Amino acid sequence: MKKEYSDSELLMMMNEHSEYAKDLLYNKYQYIVRIYVKKYKKMAYVLGMEIKDLTQEALVGFADALNSYKEDESTKLATFISLCVERRLQSALLKASRKKNIALNEALSLEHEYKEFNVTLADILSDNNENNPLTRITRNEHYSVLVDDILDSLSSHEKDVLYLMIDGFNYKEIATLLNMDSKSVDNTIQRIKSKVKTIIEINA
Repeated sequence: MKKEYSDSELLMMMNEHSEYAKDLLYNKYQYIVRIYVKKYKKMAYVLGMEIKDLTQEALVGFADALNSYKEDESTKLATFISLCVERRLQSALLKASRKKNIALNEALSLEHEYKEFNVTLADILSDNNENNPLTRITRNEHYSVLVDDILDSLSSHEKDVLYLMIDGFNYKEIATLLNMDSKSVDNTIQRIKSKVKTIIEINA
């Protein structure tokens, strides 16, 4: 009859370099990896990240959890693995989002329509009116300077929100990825709008 091991026993065996114990733990909790890969599959697709890479990141988070879990943790092993896997995936997706936006001048095209919101970035960031200076400024030969000024005015957190919004994520997805609530996302976007309007008025 095959012996049943507790998590404590398996972790102790793993710490003694038992590959068998590691395999048993993986087989027991691999469902966690599947759950979180499925959860972030859409985000990965939007960012051009392959599922195999997403899965690999989840496995790294899984391994980190096994290596850093302590028996006196107040959380159960399954919960700790879930936390580590999700944090690893969020970090990887955020990094992918930043990488995708290296060519920011093009990504911040104010007249480009973003399908998720069915409006242009000009509409998102400002009042939607015919005499909007944001529309006029897109024709300005100093547009790249304007973009630089806008980015310089934003905090790293505000940039993260803006990048994800440009990548097509909705409020709920941005909140999940950045570990915020939807109200905080909305407040951040309102701050971005305010800063952009101020800079446009200066440059208009």
